[in-house]
Amino acid sequence: MSRRGGQEQTSGGHESEAVPKKRKRRGGSDEERPLAPVQVAETRQERVLYVGCEGESTEPHYLDYLVKRFGNGERTGQPFRIYPVYEANGLLPEQVVEAVREKAATDETWALFDRDEHTRIPQAVEDAAADGTEICFSHPSFDLWLLLHFQAFGGRQSGKSKDVVDKLRKADSAFERFDKRNDKSIQGPRRKALEGKAKAAIKNAQGLVSQCEHGACKASQHKAAPVDRTSPENPDHLPQSPRKWAARSGHALDCKVLDRDPSTDVWRLLVSLGIEDDED
Repeated sequence: MSRRGGQEQTSGGHESEAVPKKRKRRGGSDEERPLAPVQVAETRQERVLYVGCEGESTEPHYLDYLVKRFGNGERTGQPFRIYPVYEANGLLPEQVVEAVREKAATDETWALFDRDEHTRIPQAVEDAAADGTEICFSHPSFDLWLLLHFQAFGGRQSGKSKDVVDKLRKADSAFERFDKRNDKSIQGPRRKALEGKAKAAIKNAQGLVSQCEHGACKASQHKAAPVDRTSPENPDHLPQSPRKWAARSGHALDCKVLDRDPSTDVWRLLVSLGIEDDED
């Protein structure tokens, strides 16, 4: 995990201002007057994340929204910067993990991918567990995470997003034409519609963990603290077993990823960043 400080101003970053030195004025009573203590600006380290995305628009746009709304650290307590990793026409889950690892080197990595009808999701989980790439798996799709900003949701979807998208279009007028003519962007009015709803989305997503048909899954068991993939004293002892790594979302060790229907782990990314309540 990389944390970067300094004076550089970047997207989602934090600029620390140099404090000018105060001078004594010569002559008169000013010679004897004590100088006021210099207030040194606090420098908070910037957290840097590389996030692999299955899609080429929805997920990258949403990540950009997070950076613009929360990245300066005023709401979260620590500034952060996110580099989305994606390709035109999208990536398969195992490609998402591979691509983000290549781009990030030793920096913190997350992978966002969907159930859809993919066949190699277990391989993607195994690859992520090998080097500590956090998983944000959504069943049936990332669209579920967007819907949870507006309402709770339940019922098996079997990898199909039709019901989720239909409800999302009705949830807010900004999403009325979502996924029509390939418009899955998160821009303008759609970003505005999401504002102030992160707390509700997290609560609804955590509810899906606790309602999992497995019966022993609890969102309270989740792990959101970032893993330092470069430290030899890493308490998470990388590499981990895929089952243990996939359980960081609060699901039971023997709860198979493909059986988590419906579910989305995107809430873990927000909690990890300190985004738990974004009401103005």
